Amino acid sequence: MTTIKNDTKKLTHFIGGEMKAGKSERFGNVYSPSTGEVINLCPYASVEDVNETVDVAHAAFTAWKNTSVGKRVEVIHRFRSLLVEETERLANLIGLENGKTIDDAKGEISRGIESVDFAINAPHMLKGEYSVNVGGNINAFSMKQPLGVVAAISPFNFPAMVPLAMTTMAVACGNAVILKPSERVPNAALFISELWKKAGLPDGIWSVINGDKEAVDAILKNQKVHAISFVGSTRVAEYIYHEGCRNNKRVAAFGGGKNHMIIMPDADLDQAVNAFLGAAYGSASQRCMAISAAMPIGEKTAEAFVAKLKTRVEELKVGAYNDENADFGAVITQESKNTIIKYIDESLEEGAELCVDGRNPEICETNKGFYLGATLLDHVTPEMKIYRDEVFGPARIVVRVNNLDEAIALVNNHEFGNGVTIFTESGAAARKFSEQIEVGMVGVNVPIPIPVGYHNFGGWKRSKFGEGHMFGPDTVRFFTKTKTVSERWPESKEIENKTDFSFPSN
Repeated sequence: MTTIKNDTKKLTHFIGGEMKAGKSERFGNVYSPSTGEVINLCPYASVEDVNETVDVAHAAFTAWKNTSVGKRVEVIHRFRSLLVEETERLANLIGLENGKTIDDAKGEISRGIESVDFAINAPHMLKGEYSVNVGGNINAFSMKQPLGVVAAISPFNFPAMVPLAMTTMAVACGNAVILKPSERVPNAALFISELWKKAGLPDGIWSVINGDKEAVDAILKNQKVHAISFVGSTRVAEYIYHEGCRNNKRVAAFGGGKNHMIIMPDADLDQAVNAFLGAAYGSASQRCMAISAAMPIGEKTAEAFVAKLKTRVEELKVGAYNDENADFGAVITQESKNTIIKYIDESLEEGAELCVDGRNPEICETNKGFYLGATLLDHVTPEMKIYRDEVFGPARIVVRVNNLDEAIALVNNHEFGNGVTIFTESGAAARKFSEQIEVGMVGVNVPIPIPVGYHNFGGWKRSKFGEGHMFGPDTVRFFTKTKTVSERWPESKEIENKTDFSFPSN
């Protein structure tokens, strides 16, 4: 049974530079996955709340757009400094409401700061092009201008990194941003709002609206919202993409993944095992870029890899977010835990072999949290549901294949195309793999191929809908529109009275 404290705090939205309760009377529970307790009540915005927030953002936009990019970047510099200063507090908030360990939360914040660093380069990224005398003494140039009000809808698994990656460059480009964080982890977004306020960002340029599908649909339908960036499940990503496009919005919607690690016979198996452990089980495997499936090439490689991996997986410890000895924490909800256990049970019925069973972990501190230990399943086949679906929890699988061509074919046939990596000492194998694999982010001897903040992030196939990317130069293109100007300043004696009806050319 869920424990609800009498002093459970009702959270707010952040609108017009201040915390506001909103008009809706609907609330949802915010749990601490480590204890299973309700720690806050998250307000679920009404359509009226969303429209009010958009109106406030729209009213603030023009002045921010007309602020020089240098002045805008000064605010982002101060914001970055505050993020660094408040890393400890923010990491504890993330751990409390997400369940990930403090070290993992700090790593997330560090990666989020990479996106802030990249946004500091906005003056360079916003430069247009200029051509002199393209014909008839006409000069041509282009400029990038902000869209206006834009929205970001972020997931529970990265309460800080993903919102920072989705929004900071949008702010730097001169847009007004509305963030709708996951209703499971609202505190981090509200805390970031306070940092923007302290950094001197004008009221209305950054807003946080909490809520569920009603709030999302209101954002999708509001005609003053010009672009939407989303990260979450593929099912919801596809819905947001189609609904956003139907309402004439620019949409980049990032969905799920089923990320493979191919282990070649020549790979350093100790290195591969180490890489798999962190990439597969970190954050309780609640990462869209987590390695889901190990794919050793050949029986000899598979036997050796699984033997080494099994021993290490058995040593992994799950615990509370503030347990310094824990390798990873609880999953986000009891419902999520039940779903993961169902996947494990069904895979065993289908013929998978259980190497390590994490369904009943022994937790010293408490047994009320949403804990699952590390689970490893061998002899999984592509027909099994646990292979086809994204499993957002610490149940990882081994799929044995005969050769590299078979591995490439399996990866390419999967509906998801987020990330993939290969461990090998063969440059030829790595090159063939990198060229032939149909996945958006590829690693070679790299456990999690997430690009740094100044390279584009995005999967292929049903892992991403829309043409925009997260991180990197594409964020500038996504949050701006290009205007091209052709200008001529003739001297009076050059002016001709002749009308020319032919199509203009040089």
